[in-house]
Amino acid sequence: MNSFPQPPPPIPATSLADCDAKLARLNEARPRWVAMSPSERAGILRACMPLLAAEADAWVDTACKLKGYVPGTNGQGEEYLGGTLAVMRNLRLFAEALDAAGTPQLPKAWQRPDGQWVAQVFPQGLIDKILFTGVTCDVWIEPGEKPTQGRIYREKASGKLGTGGVSVVLGAGNQSSIPAMDVLYKLVVDDEVCLLKMNPVNENIGPHIERAFAPLISRGFLEVAYGAIDVGKHLTDHALVTSIHITGSARAHDAIIWGPGAEGEERKKAGTPRLDKHITSELGNVSPVLVVPGEWSDAELDYQARQTASMLAYNCGFNCNGARLIVMAQGWKHRARFEQLVKDKLAATPTRRAYYPAAHNTWNTFTGQYPKHTDLGTVSDPSALPWTVLEGVVDKDGEYALQNEPWCGILSFVDLDASEAAAYLDLAVPFANDKCWGTLAMNILVDPRTEASLGGRFDQAVAALRYGGIAINCWSGLNYGLVNATWGAFPGHPLTDIQSGQGVVHNGLLLDHPQKSVVRAPFIMKPTPAWFTDHKSNIALGRIMTQFEAAPSWFKIPKVAITAFKG
Repeated sequence: MNSFPQPPPPIPATSLADCDAKLARLNEARPRWVAMSPSERAGILRACMPLLAAEADAWVDTACKLKGYVPGTNGQGEEYLGGTLAVMRNLRLFAEALDAAGTPQLPKAWQRPDGQWVAQVFPQGLIDKILFTGVTCDVWIEPGEKPTQGRIYREKASGKLGTGGVSVVLGAGNQSSIPAMDVLYKLVVDDEVCLLKMNPVNENIGPHIERAFAPLISRGFLEVAYGAIDVGKHLTDHALVTSIHITGSARAHDAIIWGPGAEGEERKKAGTPRLDKHITSELGNVSPVLVVPGEWSDAELDYQARQTASMLAYNCGFNCNGARLIVMAQGWKHRARFEQLVKDKLAATPTRRAYYPAAHNTWNTFTGQYPKHTDLGTVSDPSALPWTVLEGVVDKDGEYALQNEPWCGILSFVDLDASEAAAYLDLAVPFANDKCWGTLAMNILVDPRTEASLGGRFDQAVAALRYGGIAINCWSGLNYGLVNATWGAFPGHPLTDIQSGQGVVHNGLLLDHPQKSVVRAPFIMKPTPAWFTDHKSNIALGRIMTQFEAAPSWFKIPKVAITAFKG
């Protein structure tokens, strides 16, 4: 007998004729969107915010039914925090950026000794500093470029009006905020009207997006469609479509660009894509967690074990930035204890319905590759999977767990031949860059005493890491959720080796040439971070923060703070 709530019935697919009509309407509206002033655009986004606030509870309720989250459990809170809160924050930041004609004030910008520019994008003011004490976010700019912002708005101000475009956004199935936020980026930053094709996994979120984004839809700048691969192919191949954005798998990306099967492989080898359209993408990662060895107290070990377990368990392991490889120094005195603590935390974390299609097949494939594995947590429902640690994963070329993303609740521990911090970093940076598939996001745990002893070597290590999102002493989910940060692969992947994708989204301050975003938090944050899956009040916190972002106010901060401290 199933113990988890069951998903609502599927939404009927949009007919291909209706898809054609939607694209025709978008193409007709495209010049109006291109000609619209930044302040007019800001007004439309702000009109969406109270609608999203009114829709938030129903949105989260649907998301919980889709994923099988029992009301009142931490999964419900995650759907506010990673869903409605992130979308609301995106709306607010983009509206503020547009009010500033596309060039919102940067808190700080400077050049590194090698000349590379870095722009601090968070905190932006005192409210940020109070609500996120000690958290910073820096966007590193591509070498040779300056921290300019809002290119299309600067060009329009100088009289250069572009033609815009019609973009098809293929929505992600795992996080309800992704489709909405990808659409906002294409509209605001890329100057393109959008047709959002919902993923069948979470298509029931679509009607909530339609109601929340009604001011965009009613003006003809956004359309929503439903259906499977046939609908997606019809849309991406359509003559009116000028660009595509996909959040999904590299396999799905390649099928769109090169074609499926043997024909697609031949096209890829020849470098002759079947579509001549601009495509941006976010395609996952085998995300490493670099654990820099140091003298950690019992409290620090326990806290970071909780955080590491949460990096996997959040959203039932269906996150492209979920912790996949815990990379430790073999000679670290706390190495065995830390691994055991992480396993203990996972064992204490309730298992969830593995809601993503093929999750059980994925789990079987990985555990087949690693017959020696440790299953954790109580599985009392056939739709659930245990939290699983693959045993015997090693640092070598071709190691399966290093090159394949386990799209479920699986992680591995990997040892590097080091004992001290400096020697560890010398090995960990090339390991993360060259042995782990993808460049989307990664995490570093380093205590402040050890970091101080490293001097400039730690900064050099961060500079050398080729990842689009780097989280220091926090989960890279914060990079995603802040929205001030950019979200996407490290630049440079060609279509023939796409890995984590091309381009970025989010980028709340509209920087023109981002290379990577580095978010830093205190080694131990107080109160308990919202992304910890054992947080005691994440439902109330997520609900309150969604409403707070709709209309930030000093008067609301005490209630937010009290709720956060209950975590």
